[in-house]
Amino acid sequence: MTAQTHSRRNVGIFAHVDAGKTTTTEHLLYESGRIRSLGNVDRGTSQTDWLEVERERGISVRSATTMYIWNGIAVNLVDTPGHVDFLSEVERSLRVMDGAVLIVSAVEGVQAQTEVIWHALRRLGIPTLIYVNKMDRIGADAGRTLADIRKQLSRQAVPVQLPDGVEDGFRGVFDLWSACPDRAGKDAGIDMVETLAETDEQLLDRYLEQGPPAFPDTLRSWKPAFQAAAHRCTLFPVVYGASGKGIGIRELLDAISDYLPAPAGDRDGEVSGVVFKIERDKTMGRMAFVRLYRGTLRNRETVHNKSQGLEEKVTQIRKIDGRKAEDAGLLEAGDIAAVCGLQQARIGDILGSGEGVPEEARLAVPLLTVQVHWANEQEYPAVVQALQELADEDPLLDLHWLQEERELHLKVMGPIQLEILSQLLESRFGLKVTFGQPSVIYKETLKGAGEGFVAYTMPKPCWAILRFRMEPLPRGSGLQYSAEVRAEDLLPQYQNEVARRVPEALQQGLSGWEVVDLRVTLIQGEHHVWHTHPLDFVVATPMGIMDGLNRIGTKLLEPMLRFRLTVPEEFGGKVMSDLVLMRAVFDPPAQHGGRLILEGRVPVATSLDYAVKLGSLTKGRAALTTFFDGYEECPADVFAQRPRRGVNPLDTSKYILSVRNALSS
Repeated sequence: MTAQTHSRRNVGIFAHVDAGKTTTTEHLLYESGRIRSLGNVDRGTSQTDWLEVERERGISVRSATTMYIWNGIAVNLVDTPGHVDFLSEVERSLRVMDGAVLIVSAVEGVQAQTEVIWHALRRLGIPTLIYVNKMDRIGADAGRTLADIRKQLSRQAVPVQLPDGVEDGFRGVFDLWSACPDRAGKDAGIDMVETLAETDEQLLDRYLEQGPPAFPDTLRSWKPAFQAAAHRCTLFPVVYGASGKGIGIRELLDAISDYLPAPAGDRDGEVSGVVFKIERDKTMGRMAFVRLYRGTLRNRETVHNKSQGLEEKVTQIRKIDGRKAEDAGLLEAGDIAAVCGLQQARIGDILGSGEGVPEEARLAVPLLTVQVHWANEQEYPAVVQALQELADEDPLLDLHWLQEERELHLKVMGPIQLEILSQLLESRFGLKVTFGQPSVIYKETLKGAGEGFVAYTMPKPCWAILRFRMEPLPRGSGLQYSAEVRAEDLLPQYQNEVARRVPEALQQGLSGWEVVDLRVTLIQGEHHVWHTHPLDFVVATPMGIMDGLNRIGTKLLEPMLRFRLTVPEEFGGKVMSDLVLMRAVFDPPAQHGGRLILEGRVPVATSLDYAVKLGSLTKGRAALTTFFDGYEECPADVFAQRPRRGVNPLDTSKYILSVRNALSS
């Protein structure tokens, strides 16, 4: 049986950078009575931007968990970063939210990051409330913004409020369910119900039978059906405000309670949850943030980590509120808390059964790799430890520690992330590091279909024979692996070893890049009763895979960006010429108010520094937004080779010696 925790909400605040997420969060906490005085993003005093680097830069770098109580409902609120370089933080937060507030600026409208988050919210089926902020700013336009939302996001976005004024004259909002001041308000209320009726046949029959609702009682009777539609993601309520002045905040608090659902979960069932964030506290040490979907966790209980197959003891469960924390003693289904004692837990680990835990939202794809440089040799161990700690908190950094070469390499999203990493290392660890020139992360895929074979039978004692069928898949498919080998030919434990090693073997293709979008099938496998050791398949698998890659051949893939560029007409010709030189593909430009709007795709490799060049060319009058848009095949004249780490399995003799630690230096 599943029970609903009606007195709780788990809500994420999402938006494009500078749309006002942290300011909105601050006012929600203040109006609800959670904090006594308002913080300020620009002054570095906000509740959720508590890292030193966030206070200095005035931007959110990490998602921050806080909470408040409004009308008897306890709300876990997660304020997420808005800059594309910190999309991994957004990705992890999305997984554990039951509802979302998506903030759109009434001046800028829907921006690139807004669309990325919206598509992820829809893929995960998370009910979403759209909050149009900055209604008090010059250039704010509620009608234009709503049209933009309906064009770029969903036609099912429905205002449940009527703005009272705009720009300097913005005074607040009228709730369409209870306060329609004039004919425009009554018409908006009828439009709201008509849109609702179109989502369900029974509601449509009710509307046709009763006719347009009369204000106020008949109209108000439709609200429960509207709330249910919002919970089902068939409608998306739109509300308005000006967070900087605290206008519309109390109404937003009401809307979060009204339109976003309570979490489901049986407190008495078997424990099931997920680790979505790792942080370190000076007092408590390592803390794993856990969202529980089933069951109850208590202090000093042992919990099973399903992902790693181990047991760990919970030493303390703490409720985190910005910079403050308090001992909660227990964590129940539907709630979020920081769990101490889980020293081995990693982000994404499933705790308990895994029942009810939603899939991951894949948004962030690091497109650049950099080498780390430190000031002197004495700092080398400290830099390694610090970066391992940061990679523990953000796995997408994917730290590569090459011990023999004494090199450290990171994957990053962009230049802002590098600046923040540098500041974090200095402020938190007292280390000054620099980064090499970022290079683009290419990938490889198969040119066609074929087979890879290995007979690892010498030098004895060893025996492992493997044959793989390898076929290309459509772009974005990743790796699909299966085995068609009988257990009597190859024991299941050996087959499991092969399955574990295939993804590792594909990390470096013929040009040194990860090989993607392929199906690998084990079609032949043999072991020997006396001579085979399980480690033989650790050695043999990469040799068989690389043999296949060598026979079939690979082609290079490069990362692409989807862009939207707005530029004054006088610079249009030069900008389009630049785009052609960058190998961009774009639609014919649209004209609007003396400006050209260009949309298309461009390779990451050719556009790394273009934002700076564009700003210089147009004296800051152009606006460029980009987001990752997949990988595609490189032109024939583009070649990128990455130095191979370790011995190439194609050099079988040397490779075998190296794996057996018998290679002389």
